[in-house]
Amino acid sequence: MPRGNGTGPKGEGPGTGRGLGRGGGRGLGGGRALGPGGYCICPKCGTKVAHKLGQSCYNMTCPKCGAKMTR
Repeated sequence: MPRGNGTGPKGEGPGTGRGLGRGGGRGLGGGRALGPGGYCICPKCGTKVAHKLGQSCYNMTCPKCGAKMTR
């Protein structure tokens, strides 16, 4: 039994170990806007187009090859 001197058994209850996935995480998909500036880039041919405020790059198509753009 612990007597306040730290010699007791290791705890196994809630609050010990694992972390249980409470971090924000990083994903490619959604949730985080990258701001108003920047470019939309074609992953296929590398064409850069200025990003338009309020329009997602993923919904734009490349003017040269027609592929979906990315940010």
